[in-house]
Amino acid sequence: MSRSPPAPAVRLDAVSVRYGSRVALRDVSLQVGRGEFVALAGPNGSGKTTLLRVLLGFLVPESGRAELLGDDLAGLPIRERARRVAWVPQDESPRDDVPILDYVLYGRYAHLGRLETEGARDRELARDALESVGLADRAGDGLLSISGGERQRAVLARALAQEAPILLLDEPTTHLDIGHQLDLLERVGALSRDRGVTVIAALHDLNLAARFAQRIVVLSRGRLHADGPSGAVLSEELLARVWGVAADLRRDPRTGAPYLLPHRNLPGPDAPTAPSGAGPVHVVGGGGAASPALRLLADRGFDLTAGALHLLDTDSETAEALGVPVAIEVPFAPLGSEVRERNRRLLATARAIVVAPFAVGPSNVANLEDLLPFAGRVPIVVLVRATDGRWDFTGGTATAVLDELRRRPGVVECALPELADRLRALLAPSPLGASATAVSR
Repeated sequence: MSRSPPAPAVRLDAVSVRYGSRVALRDVSLQVGRGEFVALAGPNGSGKTTLLRVLLGFLVPESGRAELLGDDLAGLPIRERARRVAWVPQDESPRDDVPILDYVLYGRYAHLGRLETEGARDRELARDALESVGLADRAGDGLLSISGGERQRAVLARALAQEAPILLLDEPTTHLDIGHQLDLLERVGALSRDRGVTVIAALHDLNLAARFAQRIVVLSRGRLHADGPSGAVLSEELLARVWGVAADLRRDPRTGAPYLLPHRNLPGPDAPTAPSGAGPVHVVGGGGAASPALRLLADRGFDLTAGALHLLDTDSETAEALGVPVAIEVPFAPLGSEVRERNRRLLATARAIVVAPFAVGPSNVANLEDLLPFAGRVPIVVLVRATDGRWDFTGGTATAVLDELRRRPGVVECALPELADRLRALLAPSPLGASATAVSR
């Protein structure tokens, strides 16, 4: 007769929790197998800490059922819960400078009878726990005399001394530098791999979660939004939908693990947006001069195009990273007729043009010359150049073209910090309902 598989370490069945009128968890169902390392992720207020507090028995669900090792959590006495679940809080600030060994021994209380004191085995387990977190040589030091990273390891040692098969951690890397973050999570991962401890850790850093956890469970507004291996869960769409952040997904070439490179917040429902219009804002630059404007306007929600730029130019790389359409020429070549025509088509669809303070030479002076027919048709904003430093390498041709452009109607100048607001003002509908297409200087 075959044996039935053991119950999961943790099971939540349609658990809901309410704080007054606010729902903190809504119908969350979740299973975590024995020995798994699961990361809880989600924005602030998504329900991560509430879920952990339910598993600790600190919160009673409004509805649903929570189980530990197959038993209803509600029916377990406090001492039995402490034998099954160890807890590493987000920020524990001890007030007493007790010896570290004595502090770790607090984890043995769940195993002691009434009025019973720690014995030789308890002290041996506490020393083993300190050894496993690299603090064996600090056992006699006061808890307040060690660093924040060491103190967090001492908290972990106390949890290990508890000998609980389930370990819950709430943002254990908060206030730790990157070295201590990696050290702590490597030690926690070893507990899962080598000792079969079930680990559930609330983590803000998705990249750390992907590196160390076997599964990532994402909560959003109290609901379970995603659950699975990091490769299946992490995506650009996830970060945009749940966190409101635009990011690029990459793969670690050494491990194949996914990681996200966040680059800007997406506008929320109440955020100022770029004015609607018939086309994008076209940015003219080169040599990295347009990159600050491209990043600024992308962050503010403007639809953008750029050009003409040379391949491998810093501005063309910035535009590519931001997903901005660009008219591209091969490196170091003068702007050819085909590239200039593509750039003119982008200019023709633009509702405004921004001219960055780029250096101009014979190979790219056409970028200024091609702007003249559009002056007076759409607003053109010339970003203020620094007064020092040479930028015209055309023997004066570029200076003459730029001076002519500045004299045309609808051309204004401003500094970079004012650019987004200036564009909004230029593109705001006129009192008659038409978009402003020209402004006197």
